[in-house]
Amino acid sequence: QVQLVESGGGLVQAGGSLRLSCAASGSTFSSYAMGWFRQAPGKEREFVAAVSRSGGSTYYADSVKGRFTISRDNAKKTVYLQMNSLKPDETAVYYCAAGLKTYNVILDRDEYTNWGQGTQVTVSS
Repeated sequence: QVQLVESGGGLVQAGGSLRLSCAASGSTFSSYAMGWFRQAPGKEREFVAAVSRSGGSTYYADSVKGRFTISRDNAKKTVYLQMNSLKPDETAVYYCAAGLKTYNVILDRDEYTNWGQGTQVTVSS
């Protein structure tokens, strides 16, 4: 069992940057592959980025590739999402998620077993 708490959301101007954090507790953080998802009002929750247990492998949705960076610090039990060149249509609640996997990244939403409560990101035009 692991508990996740997101932070770092807020209001940012289009073209700006924001760094989200997800702090884990209650279990061995390094045992979990981690991911970020987002959900805009009236839309489905969509995959954004994923990182393997060790941090050695990452994967990104095509829409954010080249602009977003996912990383993790297992000593601090925290996963990060650095978001650059933000667009207004990326306004959403951003969620971090955890899933048990021996190696590599988790790309499917259903394979994540633990979720944070989300943090609101608003990108103004």
